Amino acid sequence: MALWTLFGLRAGRATTAWPARGDAHGQAGVLGMPRFDADKCRDGCRECADVCLPDAIQFRADGEPALDIDYGRCIACQLCVEACPTGALTASNDWALGVRERDDLRWRPADADANNDDGASPEQKLAAGIRRVFGRSLHIRHVDAGSCNGCESELQALNNPFYNLHRLGIFFTASPRHADLLLVTGTVTYAMRDALQATYEAMPEPRWVLATGTCAVSGGAVGGTYASGVGVDPILPVDVYLPGCPPNPAALIHALLMIVGRAEQHMRGGQLDD
Repeated sequence: MALWTLFGLRAGRATTAWPARGDAHGQAGVLGMPRFDADKCRDGCRECADVCLPDAIQFRADGEPALDIDYGRCIACQLCVEACPTGALTASNDWALGVRERDDLRWRPADADANNDDGASPEQKLAAGIRRVFGRSLHIRHVDAGSCNGCESELQALNNPFYNLHRLGIFFTASPRHADLLLVTGTVTYAMRDALQATYEAMPEPRWVLATGTCAVSGGAVGGTYASGVGVDPILPVDVYLPGCPPNPAALIHALLMIVGRAEQHMRGGQLDD
């Protein structure tokens, strides 16, 4: 008997009850996207923008706030937190960043979202309601369109005993003809563009697309070169954007459950619900 099997039998069930019960998502204490407090920003200071490798932070010479922050480009390297002299940017463990609209990854003052309930259009709400009632399972076709394999490492963790993705009725499939969801990682290199489109066209309707990881959302730090694209958006319609470098397994599960209408969006206007 293998040692890990004996350990499993003695320790009991290893799979977490999250997200159905409890909060054992496995990401407590792990650093996520930095939070921004515009009130602490100092006029004329641009130290965070100067150290931001993927240009997720842009300095504006005029207007309020002084910074444009795009979490769709952020790689959570924490350099901006270290460089910020005023505490306007602070470390957090924010990870549930899946959004339906790309603009919800761009920071804006909280008041600007007073009339924006969940970021979903009426059509998206109706589709989510239908999926919540009738669609309890999901089959995924994954395409690596130019990833560094960081996202793939996190995807593999979905099938380990702790996350046990199958318990949620979600499965990976080898054929696009059996898939409901096209999960894309990487910047979408020029070499992979046609293959990605062909995979999408081979999928039956209805079909959804999940842009997974900062590279797939925006191109990240390496997009827009002679060989790399700037994410999935210019190629295919995206249903959910999930930034992160890479997004952790809990964030992946949250985004997948958003696709089938079993989880709500937590980030709006670049800020997570408290």
